Amino acid sequence: MAHPKHKVSKTRRDKRRTHYKAEIPTLSTCSNCGATTLYHRVCPECGFYRGKQAVEKKAE
Repeated sequence: MAHPKHKVSKTRRDKRRTHYKAEIPTLSTCSNCGATTLYHRVCPECGFYRGKQAVEKKAE
């Protein structure tokens, strides 16, 4: 195990962590039904991905 030789101050520790932040996911609209979806994912509403039927959705 590595052991620290000196105490890391709160300022130095927090400066290192400045890049740890949550990012807003990129959203797009489905070309088939117009629903909002995440990029590179099948549309949860209609089952289309990039203009093609990817998943069969059951009619309710």
